[in-house]
Amino acid sequence: MSSSSFINAFKRFVAIRGKVKQIRSDRGTNFVGATDNLQINAVNVEDGPLKEYLYNSGVVWLFNPPHSSNFGGVWERLIGVTRRVLDSMLLNIPPGSLTHEVLTTFLAEASAIVNSRPLVPVSTDPDDPLPLSPSLILTHKPVSTVDRAPTDRKDLLRSQWRRVQQLADTFWKRWRSQYLQTLQNYRKWKHEKRNLAVGDVVLLKDNSVTRNSWPMGRVIRVFPSVDGRVRKAEVRVLYRDGHFALFVRPATELVLLIQDV
Repeated sequence: MSSSSFINAFKRFVAIRGKVKQIRSDRGTNFVGATDNLQINAVNVEDGPLKEYLYNSGVVWLFNPPHSSNFGGVWERLIGVTRRVLDSMLLNIPPGSLTHEVLTTFLAEASAIVNSRPLVPVSTDPDDPLPLSPSLILTHKPVSTVDRAPTDRKDLLRSQWRRVQQLADTFWKRWRSQYLQTLQNYRKWKHEKRNLAVGDVVLLKDNSVTRNSWPMGRVIRVFPSVDGRVRKAEVRVLYRDGHFALFVRPATELVLLIQDV
């Protein structure tokens, strides 16, 4: 997607949803280019007074640090589940068998399914039977239930809307089963660990380096979150030819070698 295409998508979103105050995203090249043309403040590191100043100025665009999809948190998990379901469905469909109208309508149905998920436990109050969902927050209306699509193959081939409903039913079954698994508790990151500190010597986990390369550096700056935990840091890496470079990396991509004393 080019920057121009993204700008058009952004304008369509604003035209429907209204003015945006804050955007969070990965640091894609199309996103970075779009911020220049839209005159939106783009920041690489969210930190104290800078964040407050940009917020008071209007629209704020927050980028995750490089190589840190885990900073996406909830939305990255939903993207991963949704992508796996769509891949498993669409790879089995012959090329050219879905028209643009069918595919666009199907993706709208898939979006409604994802946004209808409950955010809180179902209330026992009979006057409050509907759990809070993203769709309810966005539209103030519950997602309407639909009838099951017919299984007759001839009906699916003759009617596009029946084909869309059949695809939506398949997506619902697969997405529901995979999404429920993501609600289980994981043991990862359940134990307290020492925060990275200025002066620590670390090893960078970089998949793009050449064979037998072990980029090591020293932490020169840390960025504590609101809860006091350091989830990203700025590292100064010295190379063999004498030059050095600065990188902002998430803590999950840094291996502590020597603690600063």
